[in-house]
Amino acid sequence: MRDTREEKRGADFRLGSLFITPGAQQALTHEEIMGALGRHCRGDWGEVSAEDQAENDLSVKEGFRILSAYRSRTGHKFWVITEADRSATTVLLPDEY
Repeated sequence: MRDTREEKRGADFRLGSLFITPGAQQALTHEEIMGALGRHCRGDWGEVSAEDQAENDLSVKEGFRILSAYRSRTGHKFWVITEADRSATTVLLPDEY
């Protein structure tokens, strides 16, 4: 049986226009943001539950909204959200949602 994580890496999706909220811009480094975007578009959803991982996998196939959660080196939790129509992806802190 093939590793499903490898299969997801081949199923990239469009991020659309990229946005970052003021709080995320202040809390995160450029490298953390770019690393998270890379993980997000490869299907590495970060710190989400198994149910949310499955929902994101379905969302990639069906065109629904995708939400990943990551943590910066300094401990800030942040989200990456791609809209259902793939027009935009936003990096934000949870309290900015």
